[in-house]
Amino acid sequence: MGLSLAAPPGPINAVIAAESTKSPLHGTSVGVGAMCADATFMLLTLLLGRFLPTSIEHILFLVGGIVMLYIAYQVWRSREPSERTRRGNFLVGLGMGLTNPFQITWWLTAGLFMIKGISLATVPGFFTGIIIWIFSFPFALNRIKTKYIYLRYVSTLIIGLFGIYMLYVGVLYLI
Repeated sequence: MGLSLAAPPGPINAVIAAESTKSPLHGTSVGVGAMCADATFMLLTLLLGRFLPTSIEHILFLVGGIVMLYIAYQVWRSREPSERTRRGNFLVGLGMGLTNPFQITWWLTAGLFMIKGISLATVPGFFTGIIIWIFSFPFALNRIKTKYIYLRYVSTLIIGLFGIYMLYVGVLYLI
């Protein structure tokens, strides 16, 4: 189940890919930040899962869309991999994870089912799947040594389209 959340293409994996050209640890630090967002959502799901109003979810879509467009712009502007430290990448992963509607929706649906329907005993296996992904994906990308310019274009496109989609869904629900 952890891989079902961590592995799909999206803005976080795009940033992990771009940062992995610098070193596997730079990419992994983005993933660790996103995993901390998952831990936060897990705790919130345990405490408040059934009480979250949809209006708050839609506001998070709008905020997340703006954040994703800003990140896409920053990736587009960069000429080389970012000069962020691993700590800075952690904060980027955490911020993206906390505003990512995919993660929010996953926790409100599959995450709630995992915790309530199956049991809390599944949580260690879930996070093991995420840990495998956030270490193996950056390592593999760093070994491939793809030219950064192509990664920059693909990352900008994925993050930008995801941001536009998030804004679209957020506005659609407000209408």
